[in-house]
Amino acid sequence: MSSDLNPPRHGEGDRAQRGGGGSRFARRPQTYAARKLRREMTLPEGLLWQRLRGKQTGFKFRSQHPIGPYVVDFYCSSARLVVEVDGRAHDNAGRIERDRARDRFLIERGYEVLHLPAADILRDLDSAIAAIVAQAESPLRQPLRGCHLPASGEDLQ
Repeated sequence: MSSDLNPPRHGEGDRAQRGGGGSRFARRPQTYAARKLRREMTLPEGLLWQRLRGKQTGFKFRSQHPIGPYVVDFYCSSARLVVEVDGRAHDNAGRIERDRARDRFLIERGYEVLHLPAADILRDLDSAIAAIVAQAESPLRQPLRGCHLPASGEDLQ
């Protein structure tokens, strides 16, 4: 019996002929790292995520989101806002320099980075959420794109 006469079963499609499915983006190491970090959130990250998920704040956030070679704790694409939870691990010398390099990378690409100490999240979760929402709503947070500002004295001519 010819395979042309039998329709694909169980969602098989022509995947077997093409060599398998899956997104080419899912193969990036950052994606696997992000998935692992989502499963292993710290307590402050977990508490924050419970309040950020599902647009409860009016903004859509992603948890453990890969951006370039980094995985950020939380990301809001509409505000281009990255939220990082800084615990004790961020206090050692090697980690401080890596965090600075990551922040430079993100800022150079137009992202805003908000750091929240883990202790502050545990102490007052409502204030942490309010700070995130205020940052996301701030009209000053977005860099001017495609806007030409007059050089000194240029506007007087």
